[in-house]
Amino acid sequence: MSKSAAGFFILALLSGILHLSMSQDMSFTLPLIACGIFTALFVLALIVGRKIKFDPVLR
Repeated sequence: MSKSAAGFFILALLSGILHLSMSQDMSFTLPLIACGIFTALFVLALIVGRKIKFDPVLR
């Protein structure tokens, strides 16, 4: 896992915990929106950080 993916994972986790610790009156809060954005960026960083090896020699 790259450093950026780890950072986005920690940010998503912290914003999710912050949303759960806030009052339960509101269904959509700013930490919940941030959690969704950070989770999407985490998945994107995992996809981009994956190293695909290409073997040009056809056997």
